[in-house]
Amino acid sequence: MLPAELAREVKRIQFVTGRQVANVMAGAYLSVFKGRGMDFEEVREYVPGDEVRAIDWNVTARTGEPHVKRYVEERELTVMLLCDVSHSQDFGSGARSKLEAAVELCALLALSAVESGDKVGLLLFHGGADVFIPPRKGDKHALRIIREVFARGREVPGSASPRWRPTELPRRVWGWFRGLRDVTARSPRRSTSIGAALEFCRKVLPRRAVVFLVSDFLDDGYLDVLRHANRKHDVVAALVTDPREQAFVPAGLVTLEDAETGATRLVDTRSDAYRRQVADVARSRRARLEDTLRASGVDLLHIDAGGSVVDPLLRFFRERQRRLGR
Repeated sequence: MLPAELAREVKRIQFVTGRQVANVMAGAYLSVFKGRGMDFEEVREYVPGDEVRAIDWNVTARTGEPHVKRYVEERELTVMLLCDVSHSQDFGSGARSKLEAAVELCALLALSAVESGDKVGLLLFHGGADVFIPPRKGDKHALRIIREVFARGREVPGSASPRWRPTELPRRVWGWFRGLRDVTARSPRRSTSIGAALEFCRKVLPRRAVVFLVSDFLDDGYLDVLRHANRKHDVVAALVTDPREQAFVPAGLVTLEDAETGATRLVDTRSDAYRRQVADVARSRRARLEDTLRASGVDLLHIDAGGSVVDPLLRFFRERQRRLGR
């Protein structure tokens, strides 16, 4: 049972995002993702104009000639939301935290998928995972996803997430999830493992899906798993940042704490050199992430927690639609 305040907030965000979806989001989503071939049909020789990502490297290596995989159109898509709920997502210098912005994005995507007749599922992860809801259709299912992800967005920063009890998972899937959940049972949300979340999805999603990976990407060692996941699924990386991660304002001596390790450091934010260093590191990190994702064929969506979630999502849809020539 949800607390009354949380239930009211869930209804509010359902009303606000539902209206946005009805007005503009569902149509944009439909144009971008519907109509793409998803079911495997055959392998044929490469012809100019084929997407490089469609190349079947095994057949190409065996025959010595480039071949591509062809797919037949699938009317019903599966959308999987992977939402990072680690402690670093609790940070927010404005009206909302990165986690709250991620929650709003997941709500928009879930409602857009359901509005288009698609299945949608959810994995809330950190170093391990809190919740896995298998993909299904329907308004009630979308509301359940919003409720679960929104409940994580309203926790007190630094607190542990409640233990979720699955009731509908097959025994094999439950075994995989329990292994992922127990990884950080002693220190929940104190770490991030994007690779473990993607590997779990690889096991539980037998068919190609659209996977939205919503995170601040403060993690290492996940690129190989991400590339592998993108070969099987259509992975979209949604980077969530806060303005204070890009630039500090002069505020005197400030004690900073790493949200996941707990390490602290006293810094003088009046120092021009220190503020330049923070800005340079932030720019370099984002540039490296963009380069890596581009080289891996993974689309990037950037959400600033201090601004609108709807506007960048619509820009992403339009850009992707233009790039795909629809």
